[in-house]
Amino acid sequence: MHDLAYFRSHFDEVAERLATRSNPPNLDQFRELDSRRRAAISQTEQLKARKNAESTEIGRLRQQGADTSIRQQQVRAIGEEIAALDEQLKGLDGQFRELLAGIPNVPHPSVPVGRDAAANVEVRRVGEPRRFDFQPKAHWDLGPELGILDLERAAKITGARFALYWGLGARLERALINFMLDVHTREHGYTEVLPPFLVNSQSLFGTGQLPKFADDLFKCEKHDLWLIPTAEVPVTNIYRDETIEGDLLPVKLCAYTPCFRSEAGSYGRDVRGIIRQHQFQKVELVKFTRPEQSYDELEKLTADAEDILRRLGLPFRTVVLSTGDTGFSAAKTYDLEVWLPGQNDYKEISSCSNFEAFQARRAGIRFKSGNKSEHAHTLNGSGLAVGRTWVAIIENYQQADGTVVVPDALRPYLGVEVIRKT
Repeated sequence: MHDLAYFRSHFDEVAERLATRSNPPNLDQFRELDSRRRAAISQTEQLKARKNAESTEIGRLRQQGADTSIRQQQVRAIGEEIAALDEQLKGLDGQFRELLAGIPNVPHPSVPVGRDAAANVEVRRVGEPRRFDFQPKAHWDLGPELGILDLERAAKITGARFALYWGLGARLERALINFMLDVHTREHGYTEVLPPFLVNSQSLFGTGQLPKFADDLFKCEKHDLWLIPTAEVPVTNIYRDETIEGDLLPVKLCAYTPCFRSEAGSYGRDVRGIIRQHQFQKVELVKFTRPEQSYDELEKLTADAEDILRRLGLPFRTVVLSTGDTGFSAAKTYDLEVWLPGQNDYKEISSCSNFEAFQARRAGIRFKSGNKSEHAHTLNGSGLAVGRTWVAIIENYQQADGTVVVPDALRPYLGVEVIRKT
């Protein structure tokens, strides 16, 4: 949600930045609705002033014994007109809130301008893709051959875009979750939380998924409950409608959760394997900060996510998303893309975003500074998407004999050095 006063006073500047987004909002409706709303407010204030003046005059005349019945009728008519305008204003305010809720966040000035992912800018690349002396396999072939991934039975149980892990495949997923949580809590300073996996509509509105992205979510029939698309939603809403003590900032939280997405707009993309699933696991990083520290904290959060890839020895690159590729609620986003030899391409494994005060205004998250309070800035990022990390390990560490070497950092968690056919 936008700061209405800032939006009005910097309208041309805001409109220029929003115009660089993909599917930019039509702000003509904002101008028209704002004009009607201001006119109604001005008319109401004039009528109230007139009513007060008339009431004062009627009181004076009555003290003199004058007949004021006609003037009293006129005052009652003014009161009825004010009541009608107040109702009109309520309707306009509702339309205004609905309109503002559908306007995306303003991209930060440092975000490269462009209509889509083609305009994203690489900021660093870590590690070189491995040179194989054999033809590397994709995980959708290697996983079933090793007996650790079963997509056919998952489809039988549930449907397409679900996975069933066996043996060391399941243990590798669990090892990755524990490894990521341990690094983030013991070394990066995050506090682990375990939130609900179902949230209400108000929580999804607070983080910006509702109302715009309802089709991307799974809703529980007959209940105001939704399966979470990411831990960002419940963890950010921990402080909904609360004021955090300023001395506690930044607050740094991390959480493991399963995530559920309908992927309504992605049919035909990454249909093979487990790159794009309806259900997947993720370790999420969430921060609440002061406005002046949020961009420094974005760099730190991104580095924390990158650190997991570095420890696992996985080649990756970090890109800053263009204005046209930045998500609805974000002001700036870095994507971490891991190298997958089975696809001969880099694939996103984490998005690290600063939402500035956009989510905090929607969710009523404030912090206290001295005798005043203001909206906090919220940030989040995957640290990391567990399933895609699973894929990256299987594909990058595969051997010519069909086995997979376990990265050193994971061996204490998995208890084996090599994943062999079971």
